[in-house]
Amino acid sequence: MAIKQVQYLGTGRRKTAVARVFLRPGSGAITVNGRPVENYFPTDSVRGPVRQPLEATESLDKFDVLVLAHGGGVAGQSEAVRMGIARALIQFNAEFRPKLKSLGFLTRDARSRERKKYGQKGARKRFQFSKR
Repeated sequence: MAIKQVQYLGTGRRKTAVARVFLRPGSGAITVNGRPVENYFPTDSVRGPVRQPLEATESLDKFDVLVLAHGGGVAGQSEAVRMGIARALIQFNAEFRPKLKSLGFLTRDARSRERKKYGQKGARKRFQFSKR
């Protein structure tokens, strides 16, 4: 007979990054793509958003967080992880929803990169104009 492991799933997205988050009862270890969060996200500015939902709900040491992230860069991935953790916490306890929603952790940030246009250097920047 297999032992059933309790876990809560949340999916977060930001720019082109997607993070699948699994919350399991534990001691507070956060693992991203098989590496500790300190090794995966290089700076505190991108490491901070990962812990925000857990700190807001005072459940930092109650869960082990396993994250599978792909796409985008480190900033997009960290905010995708934040959204995924918030969604997984709501699966665990629906009473967390008003708190997490007021802090903006459940809102998908729709801003993304604007495409490059033809005849230009980038999305907005033009080639240098020469009168003669």
